[in-house]
Amino acid sequence: MTTTISKTPPDTVKAVPVREYGRWAFLVVIVAALALVVRAFAGADIDYSVTREFLTASNVLTGLGNTVVISVLAQALGIALGVLFAILGRSRHREIRAVSAAYVWLFRGTPVIVQLLLWYNLALVIPEVTLPGIGSWQTNDLMTPFVAALLGLGINEGAYMAEIVRAGIDSVDEGQTEAAHALGMRRALTLRRIVLPQAMRVIVPPTGNEFVSMLKTSSLAYAIQYGELLQSAVKIYSNNLKIVELLLTVTIWYVVLTTVATVLQRFLERRYSKGVRR
Repeated sequence: MTTTISKTPPDTVKAVPVREYGRWAFLVVIVAALALVVRAFAGADIDYSVTREFLTASNVLTGLGNTVVISVLAQALGIALGVLFAILGRSRHREIRAVSAAYVWLFRGTPVIVQLLLWYNLALVIPEVTLPGIGSWQTNDLMTPFVAALLGLGINEGAYMAEIVRAGIDSVDEGQTEAAHALGMRRALTLRRIVLPQAMRVIVPPTGNEFVSMLKTSSLAYAIQYGELLQSAVKIYSNNLKIVELLLTVTIWYVVLTTVATVLQRFLERRYSKGVRR
């Protein structure tokens, strides 16, 4: 029995690209919206030379420096508190775990602006601070705008960082801890040398996001008279009435700060994910 093979070539398959009308419609809407915004700002009564002039004004640069200082210090305080309460949350003692949970619950559950105002007005509750054997001070003298801003922002941030650190620690396989204990390492040493270095890969990205958020949230310290970037602009436009111009100046500086923070975040992410990058 013989098989006859046809020598006629098969029909050429014609691939027809999928029509993506929705994508094009979306782009048209976005471009149109941007054009309207640009047109509105271009036609508005805005003196952009004032915006450029105050970018390097001494008052604005002082506010910019204060924003960076309070953001870095508050984030550092938040990280320290976050690590501490994340570790306390894994304690074998129920009472200590309850304290950690209460801290996270309380400070995540109230607005930052309320916490800032409470710290700034602490003298209404505790007029005087006394340390036995050392001395006593008026709370008003201790609770300066800088201290109130640092405590309000840092302690609030600590509650979020506690959850981030907890998630990072939970991401490390339990077998790593058991193996370390089998080698005779104590809990603290295991946490410092084995668990936390591996957890950093999970902790760093959200921590970077938190710092970018902190740079912007620090503007709330304006409400307690801390001289950060926004308050510097408000003082200036209260005199010259160039409100939008100064707000644009502030916007430019915030974009610069968050861009630098984002670049640093990417660098740290690459550093701590060397072993798992694809």
